Amino acid sequence: MERLPLKERITLSDLREERAREMLEEAKKTFEIGMFKTSVNRSYHAVLHATRSLLILKGFDTVTHEGTFKLFALDFVRTGLISKELLKIQKRLLSLRRDVDYGDIVTIEEEDAKRALEEAEMFLKEILPLRKSMIEEMKE
Repeated sequence: MERLPLKERITLSDLREERAREMLEEAKKTFEIGMFKTSVNRSYHAVLHATRSLLILKGFDTVTHEGTFKLFALDFVRTGLISKELLKIQKRLLSLRRDVDYGDIVTIEEEDAKRALEEAEMFLKEILPLRKSMIEEMKE
């Protein structure tokens, strides 16, 4: 991918943040009505979109979920910008999301969906301020 101008990267990042927030809201609403598999899926996608909102600021636009998380690990976790715990959250949610989306006989208990939702909330709470500070630095 050809490197996008700063303004376009920020616009894409903004859109991805908005999508992450929407996914988190959907995770909450579906959890409240007992749709635990859907809530897990939405929690995972909130994390995915939040991650992509960071990566595009550095000019990275991955095609796969695994590629997204690998770049995140290299550029944010390995460099110490983000804690390893957030990488663990990504991996847990990816695994759980695969189970609910592709598993034939999968049961998701309320506790599992609640943990996924709480982890997604924690992830966004840590990632989105970093995104904002990155944008401020880039504009200087």
